[in-house]
Amino acid sequence: MRIATSQFQATMNRGLQDNQSKLASLTARMASGDKIQVPSDDPVTSVRLSRLSREEAIVGQYRDNISAIKIRLSTNETYLTSMVNDITQSHDLLVWAADGSNSSDDLKSMTQTMTSLRDSLFYSANQKDQEGRYVFSGTLTNTQAISYDPNAPAGSRYTFTGNTGQQKSVVGNGITQTVNVDVSGLETLLNQMDSTIDQLSQPGVTSGTPALQAAIKANMDGALDTMEAVAGKIASFGGAQNVMETLDGNHANVSLSNKTAILDLGSLDMTDAATELNGYNLALQASYKAYSKITNLSLFNVL
Repeated sequence: MRIATSQFQATMNRGLQDNQSKLASLTARMASGDKIQVPSDDPVTSVRLSRLSREEAIVGQYRDNISAIKIRLSTNETYLTSMVNDITQSHDLLVWAADGSNSSDDLKSMTQTMTSLRDSLFYSANQKDQEGRYVFSGTLTNTQAISYDPNAPAGSRYTFTGNTGQQKSVVGNGITQTVNVDVSGLETLLNQMDSTIDQLSQPGVTSGTPALQAAIKANMDGALDTMEAVAGKIASFGGAQNVMETLDGNHANVSLSNKTAILDLGSLDMTDAATELNGYNLALQASYKAYSKITNLSLFNVL
């Protein structure tokens, strides 16, 4: 059977191109270390790798959320601890003010300290984060948690203007964590402190003045109640931090498992690749030699 020269050349060129293509693909895989360059290289493994990569991305987002939450909870805890310290100092001052042996000058001297503690609490309640959003306003982060009306009478100047809505963040499959806290109820203590300050500032006030004694008693009870409420919020942060730590550890283990599986499935076996590369090179060299030999043949070689 005779084969036309053009047909022979086309067949050889197609074979050489196929070998060159496979050689180039294998060289690229060896350079990258990846077994799969395109999904068609191994469709089943490609799908598995895609699922693992997607799961790893989700786990990574969970861990990022947890990291941000831990920072936020820690910051909130710091602010609330400062509030507890101010409330404790105000309660100690009220105990002193309730002592019947205080003179009028003693009582008036307490006004400045009580005012400083009240203002410190008000400032802490309206704390902002780095983005300028109010920390303790619930979900109304662009609104002050507690507002102040200087024209209102003493005892009603402070109002809670935030809300008790919860901001939640996803930290696991079907698991969310509340990331914010409100200071609802603190306005009552601020108004009680304001009333006490007003009574301490009255001319001729004495430790036996009924209005002052009533204000001090209400303020002391309010301080204890508010301190208990704020301390409860701080305790809840500690529990949340422990949960976040456990979840983060679990996610880290899952992430390690995913990365190991991705490495096992997607990494190229260099020993097998080197053997395959050598085979392609030998085949390519043999094809070139055969092509050269056959091309140079003619009928005169057999006459």
